[in-house]
Amino acid sequence: MSRFPLLPASLPRLLLPAALMIALGACSSLLGGGERSQVTIYSPVVKIQPDPSWPKVDWALVLVKPTAARVVDSPRINVRPNPGELEVYKGVSWAQPATDMVDDALVRAFEDSGRITGVARATTGIRADYKLALDVRRFESDYRGQPTPTAFIEINAKLIHVIDQRVVADRTFRQEQPVGSSATGDVARALEQGLQAVTTELVGWTLTTGQADSKTAAVIPTRLR
Repeated sequence: MSRFPLLPASLPRLLLPAALMIALGACSSLLGGGERSQVTIYSPVVKIQPDPSWPKVDWALVLVKPTAARVVDSPRINVRPNPGELEVYKGVSWAQPATDMVDDALVRAFEDSGRITGVARATTGIRADYKLALDVRRFESDYRGQPTPTAFIEINAKLIHVIDQRVVADRTFRQEQPVGSSATGDVARALEQGLQAVTTELVGWTLTTGQADSKTAAVIPTRLR
């Protein structure tokens, strides 16, 4: 018998209707049957503390919408019970897909840092000096043969100079947070902690790397319109 309620990762995204993103504890009908089940929705809140060592920059940044494989970019909470196996927890969900959680966390973190002239999503069409492109590779819990899982987040980041589309830096960020139990609530909290930690790393890296490049290349900063 499984240690925790799971659903195969191959089930279509319609398994969790859009209505689940609106109300906690919403009821959903599983595809292929009339069974109704209670769904708990988790909505991570990420708020970082700026590091005093971060530079205050006079350039603007746009965040490109993060990319991810379809199985990662989902409101379902993924788990690896065994190596090479990917499943999802039953009866729980994120309020939004992983890419949206990462995007929202970073926009808020940059804005709250007080270290940057301007930051916005690429879809706003603002003029900026740099853009940050992200690929979310992992956002899941993994048992790795242990009795309790570890929360894993892996994100590749590319900082790009907008004018000449030059890749200033490329780095992969990884966060591991021991869960300590198999309870889905503890898994969600561990992933929230991992998201906060990786967001902090990404903000600090972007500001420091971009500022060093700006000085070296003598970039003339553009202003938000």
